Amino acid sequence: MNTTALASTTRLNPVSRTLPVLLAKEDDAEDIGRLSPDDRLTCHVHGRWIHQCVASPLHVNPITRHRWCRSCATALTVSVDELSGDVTMPCPRCGHGESAASARLIAACRASLAAARRGFGARAA
Repeated sequence: MNTTALASTTRLNPVSRTLPVLLAKEDDAEDIGRLSPDDRLTCHVHGRWIHQCVASPLHVNPITRHRWCRSCATALTVSVDELSGDVTMPCPRCGHGESAASARLIAACRASLAAARRGFGARAA
């Protein structure tokens, strides 16, 4: 199950439209192998939407290349524009740093922004 499918299952049930409930659902789906950690809308470490905490140093991983520029060995910077929904992660040294892992993280952040706009965060703690 991907994040979009998981999020769509909660649309009809107002009780499940809270951030804590979505966090728990994503934890469960990840634990049973139905959701990739890269496809989460929420962060199990910070208990927030992924777009709200993606700039944390905990989200930099040089091994998987999440937020990491291999050629410069530098953490990518993060820019999240909540108004436009745009998310970018350029390398502060060379301006590149693209990787499949960071592209998935950017997609998850965009989906997280969209879910938060749809009201999933309205009853969040």
